[in-house]
Amino acid sequence: MRAVDLFSGCGGLSLGLQNAGLEVVAAYEYWSAAVKLYQQNFDHPVFEFDLTDVENAVDHIKQFSPDIIVGGPPCQDFSSAGKRNENGTRGDLTISFAKIVIGVLPNWFLMENVERIKKTGVFAEAKNLLKEAGYSFTEMVLDASKCGVPQKRKRMILIGRLDSYADFLKYGLLSRLANKSMTIRDYLGDQLNTEHYYRHARSYARRGIFSIDEPSPTIRGVNRPIPPGYVFHEGDSTKELEHVRPLTAIERSYIQTFPRTFIWNGLNKTTLEQIIGNAVPVNLAKYVGDCILAYKEEESGILQFAK
Repeated sequence: MRAVDLFSGCGGLSLGLQNAGLEVVAAYEYWSAAVKLYQQNFDHPVFEFDLTDVENAVDHIKQFSPDIIVGGPPCQDFSSAGKRNENGTRGDLTISFAKIVIGVLPNWFLMENVERIKKTGVFAEAKNLLKEAGYSFTEMVLDASKCGVPQKRKRMILIGRLDSYADFLKYGLLSRLANKSMTIRDYLGDQLNTEHYYRHARSYARRGIFSIDEPSPTIRGVNRPIPPGYVFHEGDSTKELEHVRPLTAIERSYIQTFPRTFIWNGLNKTTLEQIIGNAVPVNLAKYVGDCILAYKEEESGILQFAK
């Protein structure tokens, strides 16, 4: 199954799909820092490309004859962090994604984004365009901690297929979910050499200290030290600060399930943290890829039996 990854970032979605068995043949990204990282870690081409130029994007992508177009249009305009503006430039990229899919018309597409996008007019418009082009959908919010990722990160997954039926992949996505959330210790054991860590909260009303015996909260694009005079929250996992530290950027990449072999060279700390925080968890992408390929294999078996 040949895949093209749009808005590829540093490659979390690409890597997870590859690990599932899809053949990623090309990627497109406009952030030069992410493009450079992607080039260090993948053999197939990545193009620094403005995907708002839909007509040229369609012409360029068609040469790869993808079976599936995948991507996560940048989500800051939909995020619960900070000011939200669904009609911002990044919101327009969701429409660009839909129009590119329609222009290329692969049998499948996969879009992932923050959960909140489901409530936006931009998302409804994109779905209408795709439906009119002949796609049926499976739409679901997945908790990454039940998909092989030690992190409570909820992502909206929209999978489309030509000439299919509504919720065609719903059972497949639900049937493989773990019964309980994965903790950091489940995934990394004692590799972090700490039992508790600091994760900077958005407000003083939220806890900032977490145990490795629980899933990490969502990895974000900021990573700060423990502030002087930190005031403990009732939910903090320990009240002994001498045993607490923030995680390093590379440790945070492990919680995003990037392998130790992944190369993160050439970035300043701020950009590195942002790229890691924006990434699709590799194992979440693999989970979805596994479900798609299992569906295709089952469907192929049914068709063979029918013959």
